[in-house]
Amino acid sequence: MNGLSSVQPNLGNYGYYRSFPDSGRSNMYIQEEIHEPNPTKTIVTAGLLQAFAMFLQKTSQWCGNKLMQGKEFTSAENIYKTAKNMVKDNKLDVAVDFIDDKNIHKYGEGLREALKPVARGENAFYTDQLKLAVAPKSKPSLILHELGHAINAHKGKFLRFLQKSRGYVSAVPTALLLLNSAIPQRKDNKKNFVERNAGLIGFASFLPTIVEEGLASIRGIKAAKQTLGKAVNLKPLKRNYFFAWLTYVIAGIGLGVAAKQSLLSNKE
Repeated sequence: MNGLSSVQPNLGNYGYYRSFPDSGRSNMYIQEEIHEPNPTKTIVTAGLLQAFAMFLQKTSQWCGNKLMQGKEFTSAENIYKTAKNMVKDNKLDVAVDFIDDKNIHKYGEGLREALKPVARGENAFYTDQLKLAVAPKSKPSLILHELGHAINAHKGKFLRFLQKSRGYVSAVPTALLLLNSAIPQRKDNKKNFVERNAGLIGFASFLPTIVEEGLASIRGIKAAKQTLGKAVNLKPLKRNYFFAWLTYVIAGIGLGVAAKQSLLSNKE
């Protein structure tokens, strides 16, 4: 599924989300310098990472709030027309629906639970398994982004890889921890490659999601321009999509922090 969550990134979905040892130096009696772990520095670093993680969460929530407070760029009728053209022009086998409290009950109990945040105006998603794209009736412009995901899903193996990669990124901190445990410890106690670059590796693993999310928004904006032309101002749509995209950038940074934290916790 794709989604816009008001709490934190759901790494298994496509869409918008507003929520998310160093060593000291000591001379030994032998003529060899050995680096010993510095527990105090490790604890301080862990504390700073935790504070930064909390900052990222607050920033993501702020971006999400800016998205949800953003005005619609045009009428619902124009958005419905654009969505219809996206489905037709790209030959998508996708059902499109706009959810509120009145029509949510037509869906089965299992799917209905996932649609409740959509009905509240807090979520939008596309699921390739069900061939369904939904957005809140109160904020229909989100559907253009979700149909952008649908187009990506039908544009070749590479884009499908970008979409599916998010299903694995939540396991990155644990995978790095296991990988680091399998690497023999250096005799001088210096950090190995994984320990030095855990944050960057974590962020890099989320880059496919960041790229795919941005591409989905670009497709939605392009479709609106093609369908509606200069009759509408696309700036509000671009603004909303930008804040939504930022939540994914923040989520990527957060994953890098989590990867670094997992290694530090193992050192304690």
